[in-house]
Amino acid sequence: MSRSIVVVGNGPVRQGVAQAIDAADLVIRFNDCRSVGRGGTKTDIVAVCNTGRPALEMLGGGRWKVSPAVRAAREFWCVRAPETFAAMRPALAHSHPDLGDFCDDYTDGFVSFAKATGRSLSIIPAAVHQELDASLAAFDPPAYVVPSSGLIAIAHALETFAGEGGPILLAGFGHEGWPWHPFAAERRWVEGQIATGRLARLDG
Repeated sequence: MSRSIVVVGNGPVRQGVAQAIDAADLVIRFNDCRSVGRGGTKTDIVAVCNTGRPALEMLGGGRWKVSPAVRAAREFWCVRAPETFAAMRPALAHSHPDLGDFCDDYTDGFVSFAKATGRSLSIIPAAVHQELDASLAAFDPPAYVVPSSGLIAIAHALETFAGEGGPILLAGFGHEGWPWHPFAAERRWVEGQIATGRLARLDG
């Protein structure tokens, strides 16, 4: 059975697409779901960065847990496989000493929250990250730390929902932000998937 699926990033969302997002069968958002509003309100899955400061901020204080989008979600995706980030820690401590807490793992906190609130949770496999690193190498990116959470979730969605009909739709992806993500290469990877018909941009 065909389903319409939209992945909504936290970048700018063009005015006028909220209705199309909310009409989709499945909507995936990220972390604090800053896309809610101009990017509609429907939220089925929240993909979370489960290591480092973003994870600690979401789990602490309670505001993320009671936000409308998180309350509406029926599933959480942890985008960072704990074993991958544990293995990265020694080299990262040498190359990026300012990122001392980057690999701190808070997956158990998200697991506990999902269990306590009756939602499901899955950890995106390390292989998705590894395959993206290999694919991005074709675009000769400058040195980077990790692919963005958005790209990892998009790749996982392509695998998880393969064969469910038309392309997975994207909105709110400007491919810019934290300097240690390879955004220029990520844009080229996404455009390649669009060229094959697997992805399409809902907001141009």
